[in-house]
Amino acid sequence: MKVDLLIAEIGSTTTLVNAFSGINTDQPEFVGQGLAPTSVLDGDVMIGLEGAIDNLKENLAIDELDWDEFMATSSAAGGLKMTVHGLVKDMTVKAAEEAALGAGAVIRQVTAGKLRERRIEELLDIQPNIILLAGGVNYGEEEVILHNARKLCELDLDVPVIYAGNKVLQDEVKEMFEEAGKEILIADNVYPEIDTLNIEETRKLIHNVFARHIVRAPGMKKIESMLSIDMMPTPGAVMQGAKLLKEKIGNLVTLDVGGATTDVHSVTTDSGAIKEILLSPEPEAKRTVEGDLGVFLNAPQVYEMLKKELAEQGKKVEKREDLAPLPRDKKEEEYIQILAKKAAVTAVRRHAGKMKDYFGPSGRMTVAEGKDLTAVKWVIGTGGALTRLTDGKEILKKVRGKDKRILLPTKDAVALIDKDYIMASMGLMSQKYPEAAQKLLLNSVKNEKVEKYLEDMKVKNKS
Repeated sequence: MKVDLLIAEIGSTTTLVNAFSGINTDQPEFVGQGLAPTSVLDGDVMIGLEGAIDNLKENLAIDELDWDEFMATSSAAGGLKMTVHGLVKDMTVKAAEEAALGAGAVIRQVTAGKLRERRIEELLDIQPNIILLAGGVNYGEEEVILHNARKLCELDLDVPVIYAGNKVLQDEVKEMFEEAGKEILIADNVYPEIDTLNIEETRKLIHNVFARHIVRAPGMKKIESMLSIDMMPTPGAVMQGAKLLKEKIGNLVTLDVGGATTDVHSVTTDSGAIKEILLSPEPEAKRTVEGDLGVFLNAPQVYEMLKKELAEQGKKVEKREDLAPLPRDKKEEEYIQILAKKAAVTAVRRHAGKMKDYFGPSGRMTVAEGKDLTAVKWVIGTGGALTRLTDGKEILKKVRGKDKRILLPTKDAVALIDKDYIMASMGLMSQKYPEAAQKLLLNSVKNEKVEKYLEDMKVKNKS
């Protein structure tokens, strides 16, 4: 059997492959999927990839499988370690953090103001794969940025630095790093003026650095030689998929409960009522990653959170020590389902903004801080846990809001499942085949409510 495109997603615990045909036609087709445990610890990620392809062939009941193109996303190298250095924590540093997280990086250090020796020592201990230097609105502060640039130039580190600060200093910063023999990448200012975020160009540069870094995982060089386009970090690909879907169905949140982490991607505008009282701007597309919430590698941490909550309710769940990356029986699946619910609810509450009260001369003033999810229409589950567990949709319903002080999706938000588990694959595919990717992803989440929404939008657009 031959397909047009095979896309691999190499995760921290599982590797999957998705096969597609007709990607150059009006009716692209999802052919099938294969899964296998990721094999980083075996010294070669190719073992996991080959296992996933074998599983795909078994699912399709075929002996041979060929493809015209091969693409891949990955988080198997442990993510891209990154440090972020800006001017003011609530402004340029925050904007830089949003760019880094949205691109799939793992932020290990954040500094505001002048870099001091103690923080530089911490940076050297971290040994980041990439450094992001920001600061100042355009035509604003210069001294702190130049100080930080000099300090970074002096470091005994051979890693690329992205400069995304005050554009007046671009040439000076570039010359400084080039004279020091350091790689410097220049992006538009992430915070060009007050209350404005501009993070997409920085995200793209981080993706490019990731493509170079990821080949360091054992066996990844072999996979790199198979690629038809650059590899993307899986979280960055999920974000692209979420943005692709938002174009069709409106404001949404995508939730991926994984073996090691739980990622939340929101692509939504603020509701009118919240926008009026929001203290600082948030990006339309935002990602948060919760490194302590996972249902395999981090299952013990999630269980401890759950145990405390259940004890308060007079309930108890027996802890399991022998979990596998893929559930082996019904009891194991039920246990993972309980952990996934806790991880999902906790991750979305951390992602969402909050209402806060301040007291001043004129009395109490209520403001909003963080990401507003109250205008979200759809809560979408992707990833291995939510798409494969029998109660995935019920878990998604639990993340919707009850607490009026937290800016959660309302009870009107509809729970959808990425049935084919292709969100990341479609984000990657869209780099070359955007129309096919959008159709396939829409088909993967579609139900009667989505169809009605699309029909209503057609009628509205005609009128």
